[in-house]
Amino acid sequence: MPEGFQLVFEDDFDSSELGAAWFPHYLPQWSSRAATVAAYELKDSCLHLTIPPDQGLWCADDHTPPMRVSGIQSGNFSGPVGSTIGQQPYREGLHVREEQEPFWGWTPDGGYIELRARGVVSPRSMVAFWMVGLEDRPERCSEICVTEMFGNAVQPGSTAVGMGLHTFRDPSVPEDFEAVRLPIEVADFHSYAVQWSPEGADFFVDGELVRSCPRPPAYPMQLMLAVFDFPDWSTGDDTALVPELVVDHIRGYQPALTVNQPQSWSSNGLPENWDSTAGTPLD
Repeated sequence: MPEGFQLVFEDDFDSSELGAAWFPHYLPQWSSRAATVAAYELKDSCLHLTIPPDQGLWCADDHTPPMRVSGIQSGNFSGPVGSTIGQQPYREGLHVREEQEPFWGWTPDGGYIELRARGVVSPRSMVAFWMVGLEDRPERCSEICVTEMFGNAVQPGSTAVGMGLHTFRDPSVPEDFEAVRLPIEVADFHSYAVQWSPEGADFFVDGELVRSCPRPPAYPMQLMLAVFDFPDWSTGDDTALVPELVVDHIRGYQPALTVNQPQSWSSNGLPENWDSTAGTPLD
């Protein structure tokens, strides 16, 4: 934790149930809640996200490449069925298949956010922790990727750790992403963190500064945790492997002088520019 910061959010996954800050699905508006429910277990004071061998594809009739995923997120919403209003569309012209009621768990707009985790991956899988804009306005859609690690980029004694910013449809945020090879084992616990303000985002692994990116997003973002599997990358002898993301904790800190400042949310927990009657952002 940087000096002068104060803890404002913590989940050590010690409970027998997933905390109220989390929604246990992965982008269900493009599929359905039933088809995107996370496969997870809480044990040993950790969250274990897995993809069992019999789990089906995510958006099987549309997403390319074929992908399986198990993930949780700290926010969720969409427009009505048939609309294009929803978070992280994976292609142009994507339409909502199942309308989502707004859910906002912990959605920080800056600070120091830290994950302590390990992964079990093969050359066909990956693990990731990232944050995305709520898309309460269409342009609030960029991404801060704290870490993503592909199994096909793991070498003996080192792992390529992806981190940085993705623009998507927000012209105010530059594309600034890099996979940095570090002398760590993805299978071991490590801490991955970002210190984020409107001026810049500094990325850390085990407390060491690795990258700095200017002009990150300056709006609230939701947390995303997931493990992915890409069957087309199979070597033929890995169909029984179970990729896993094991999370020991997630912690969020803010500068001590700002902890008690009010956030720009309405009394019903929705962004202030949200039309709760229509279920869409205000213009």
